[in-house]
Parts: sequence; structure tokens; C-alpha cells
Amino acid sequence: MNLTQETKFILKKYHITANKNFGQNFLIDENIVDSIVTSANISKNDLVIEIGPGLGTLTARLLEKAGKVICIELDKKMLDILNDRFQLYNNFELINEDVLKVDLQTLINENLETYQSAKVVANLPYYITTPIIMKLLEDKLNLESITVMVQKEVAERLVETPSGKNTGSITYSIHYYTKPNLVTHVSNTCFIPSPQVDSSVIHLELLEKPAVSPLDENLFFKTIKTAFLQKRKTLINTFVLGKLGEREFFEKMLNELHIDLKIRGEKLTLEQFREIADYIYQNGNIR
Repeated sequence: MNLTQETKFILKKYHITANKNFGQNFLIDENIVDSIVTSANISKNDLVIEIGPGLGTLTARLLEKAGKVICIELDKKMLDILNDRFQLYNNFELINEDVLKVDLQTLINENLETYQSAKVVANLPYYITTPIIMKLLEDKLNLESITVMVQKEVAERLVETPSGKNTGSITYSIHYYTKPNLVTHVSNTCFIPSPQVDSSVIHLELLEKPAVSPLDENLFFKTIKTAFLQKRKTLINTFVLGKLGEREFFEKMLNELHIDLKIRGEKLTLEQFREIADYIYQNGNIR
């Protein structure tokens, strides 16, 4: 029985269909499953947290490789399937909860007494990709890596080099916390049901310390967020509209930092945003 047949069999056996509200699309390509697991570089020394395991297609492979797999699944309809499939595995744990409400730090720290490292692996629902990834990063969890499948266009923005053509505000957050890598693109035909867009697998290796060291981290990210509020406007205009200060202040700042007065936020490097945030911190009225 191949993966497509197995998936259809499980869906029929439990009388369920994909829940659009949870963004469910079930992976049916063995090669993509292999790519995800291989890129995550999982061993028996690892604790793996899988977000949204669904029918357990990826879970089955993770359980073979990892020391322990903790699945966090919101859809109650999936619980019986997962418990039935993996009841004989002593390294399987299932939590029925919204991952955004789970105390992941405590969960990880409790298990790192047994395992050497913690990794997140997931096929993330498109509609909640960014909140999940940002929670994993901003909570400063004790993670070694994050390997996830996301919408292709989102993946390209996440792994883009800051100041590149696909740069968004989240690009800077990703490069601040991690070393990102695009693993592979995934056609929409690799799922049941087929989504309207293609996907990509990305691997985020957590840095031991952030890529830059701003004087005020909150102000650093506020500066970046403000710069992207209106991408078509110059950096100075977005800062003024975002009420970070007066035009004269920012003209003086960019001149002193040797940055083009007509530059847009998307063309700045991570280090330049650090310089700007530090300048505002030292010379402005924003905290």
C-alpha cells in the first residue's frame, strides 16, 4: 500500500475529510517526507515536537528516528487516529491543544533532562504559519532547529537575504534568530486535497546568540516593523508616518550613518537596521 492509498484508507475508515478551518492538506509523497526528516537530521538523542500531525504520516517516520516525539494537534477528530496508529510506541506523546497556547518552554526543558536537543518539525497550516514561527523564535525556546513546510511564497520571504527582492519584515526576524535554508519545493499535487498553491520545506538552525546586538531589542524590531508599514515609501517617510520622530532628525541620522536619504526599508541590511535602532535609542525620544 503506497502513501496515497494509505491516506485514503485512513480517511475512509474514520469517516473524516480535511478540515479547511484548520488548513488541512495531507501529504502523500514519500520523497517529501524523506526530505523533511533528512533535513531535520534527527537522532535518538533528540526530542521532536511536531505541530499539527494530522493523520500521522510524518509522525510515523519521526518516531522511527527520534528519541521522543510530542505531537500537538488541535483537531479532536485526529486524536483517535493518532492514538490508534501509535499506541505501541513508547516514545509517542499527544497533546490536544492550540500550539500558540502551549507552554513550550516548560515542555522542552522537562524533556531535555533526558534528551540532548529539541527540534520542531511540522507541516504548518498556511493560515497560521507566521504566528507559529514567530512564537517559536520570540519565546527564545531551547531549540536546535525548526524544519517546516510552508507556502512557497512565504518560504521565499523567510529565507531571503535581507535587502533581497523578496524581503519582508519577517525576513529580518528570521535572520536575527536563525541561519535559514531552503530544502526543497513541493508541488500542490503532493497533497490530498490539493491546495491552490505550492509549498516549500525550510530548515532554520537556531543561532547561539542573535546575529546582531541592538541596544534595545524591542526598539530594533519596532524600527523594522515601522519601515515596512508602507513599503512603497522611503524609510524617512515611513518613520515620520509611524511617529518615530521628525523628518529633520531622520535626515540627520541617515547622513551620519552614510545611508541614502531616499532608501526604502526593504533595501537595508540587518546591521543597518541595528545601527538605525541604536541611533534612535541614543539620540531620539523613543524607548
